[in-house]
Amino acid sequence: MYYTAKYIAANTKNEEGWKLFMLSKGRCLMSRKLCAVLVDLSGTLHVEDTATPGAVEALRRLRECPLKVKFVTNTTKESKQMLVNRLQKLGFDIQPEEVFTSLTAARNLVEEMKVRPMLFLQDSALQDFEGIDTTNPNAVVIGLAPDMFNYRPLNDAFRLLLGGAPLIAIHKARYYKKSDGLSLGPGPFVTGLEYATDVRATVVGKPETMFFREALKTLGCAPEEAVMIGDDVRDDVGGAQTAGMAGILVRTGKYRPGDEEKIHPPPTTVCDSFTQAVDYICNKVLQT
Repeated sequence: MYYTAKYIAANTKNEEGWKLFMLSKGRCLMSRKLCAVLVDLSGTLHVEDTATPGAVEALRRLRECPLKVKFVTNTTKESKQMLVNRLQKLGFDIQPEEVFTSLTAARNLVEEMKVRPMLFLQDSALQDFEGIDTTNPNAVVIGLAPDMFNYRPLNDAFRLLLGGAPLIAIHKARYYKKSDGLSLGPGPFVTGLEYATDVRATVVGKPETMFFREALKTLGCAPEEAVMIGDDVRDDVGGAQTAGMAGILVRTGKYRPGDEEKIHPPPTTVCDSFTQAVDYICNKVLQT
């Protein structure tokens, strides 16, 4: 049976309407001609130095499907090469050229703007900014930098922004998953500086539409031909769907019960893990 968008919208407040809406979303994905799958890393494939259950084998199965795969990440605590080395040690077959990071997008913007950034980055991530002039900074770039999120450097950034420097947020994630639990991301610190200075940050990573489209451009695929798999309902799934893609939310990493109800429209579908998401794509979507 076919349900119109108007009928579904009018009935999403009750249980029957919600089921109809999710059925419609699932059929929307299965009706697409898929070209590419974008995959989040931290929380989806791994949590620090531990792969999520079944993820290594699931990635092998995904690569056997007639689809292009790209890994997209907001991770800023280490350089792309260090991240790839970590993933390879966990058994993942991933090469540097397959990974599109918010650090790369931020560096591209810094070079385009011709600014000298004050970098809020851990030492392990500075490799991706080698060659960038940081003397006498006239811009502020914030990533995940727990060692720098204290009063003095934040106050230095505050003064730069009051003097007219632009604020660049590599991303604004509220929190992320570590092996010992959830931890604050850079988003609260970016928001604090925005509040104090009345300066609006330019965000370059997920959930920005341009980030997803730049990643897809390297694959030669359009948004309507792609699906995103991730554990962050706003940055991964919501951002991808705003960009025109389908979005699969996985219940690993930073996922919290009820996350699927935090965005509108809700995720195209929700899976318990990356493994289940791959099964859904390869066994249901591609077989339809």
